[in-house]
Amino acid sequence: MSLDAAAVDLLRRLAPQVLGALVRRYGDFTRAEDAVQEALVAAVEAWPREGVPEHPAGWLHTVATRRYVDQVRAETARTRRERTVLDATPRDALVAPPPDAEPPRDDLLELLLLCCHPALPAPAQLALTLRAVGGLTTAEIAAAFLVPEKTMGQRISRAKQRLREAGARFALPPAAEQGPRLAVVRQVLYLMFNEGYSASSGPELVRADLTWQALRLTRRLCERLPDDGETAGLLALMLLTEARAAARVGPDGELVPLAEQDRGRWDRASIIEGCALVAHSLATSPPGPYQVQAAIAAVHAEAPTTEATDWPQVLALYELLDRLAPNPVATLSRAVVVGMVHGPAAGLALLAEVESGILAGHHRLHAVRAHLLELADDRAAAAAAWRQAASLAGSAPERRHLLRRAADCE
Repeated sequence: MSLDAAAVDLLRRLAPQVLGALVRRYGDFTRAEDAVQEALVAAVEAWPREGVPEHPAGWLHTVATRRYVDQVRAETARTRRERTVLDATPRDALVAPPPDAEPPRDDLLELLLLCCHPALPAPAQLALTLRAVGGLTTAEIAAAFLVPEKTMGQRISRAKQRLREAGARFALPPAAEQGPRLAVVRQVLYLMFNEGYSASSGPELVRADLTWQALRLTRRLCERLPDDGETAGLLALMLLTEARAAARVGPDGELVPLAEQDRGRWDRASIIEGCALVAHSLATSPPGPYQVQAAIAAVHAEAPTTEATDWPQVLALYELLDRLAPNPVATLSRAVVVGMVHGPAAGLALLAEVESGILAGHHRLHAVRAHLLELADDRAAAAAAWRQAASLAGSAPERRHLLRRAADCE
């Protein structure tokens, strides 16, 4: 027997909450993360036989706490320092509390800031946070970073070890450290949202649990930092992107591209909120990459059709984004817009600038080339590019969409 999808989603949502509670209680991220992983394994083994418990969060918290206690006792016994460690620890700290011993508390934002500790390089901060807070697997994080899974696994292990060596504490950082760490937090939330909105692998196109959690955490960050323009821009970008979710997936789970979406199904409340956020943030603070991306999304959201989109304005915003934060993924999108404004040949010329870089083997590079070749009416070359993109895509719905586009060109 195995867990059903609803139970798996429940574990994904609860794991970061339990991890935050353990780190707050014991102050040891590495042991706490190991204990939560063991508790998840225990749930996967027990719940199919016994059913999901009445209080799943309490069950998971109790099992994780016991695993944590077992780790401490085993390690202190093995190193013959049991008395030193135990005497320095309050007696009740090594006893698993009952499930309802303390009221529920949301520790996720503090957990984000802990993972973004300055002792870690930025890539390790991102990877560790996506694992601990986002609940992503090592393979999913590796896909988001465009690196091999083995490399990402080693990066996460080293990050956990460095956190322990640095004596990282579960507390808000000093004011002087908050700027750099918040920049990493925003990037983590952005990557978490993107992985949920367009899953890098698996049978489903979206992972609503990740987009929901990224939006919730970004709202919390905005509430704490109401004058931070980039945080407001990030929230606006998420809202404007998520507003299209209902129209983006067809009845059979297939991907529906922007140009083919029924815009009447877009969430107007999210569009209104997102547009207001980005307009206010750009009026009150210097533009940053997330604000500019949100402005691009706002232009698309306010256009009644693809043809009526203000493509020159979108291109101007992409050029501003390229000056603020050059990025090969953004260049792919800019190539599409250049093709709309100046013709497909100009888009293909821009695409050539990133063909030999980090995106050389990525399916989206080939998908953009296929789109531009199709605009140029080179249908045979477009079909070959669509097929190449499909062969590299990790998501089953996206792969089916790409193969359909190839068939349409043949």
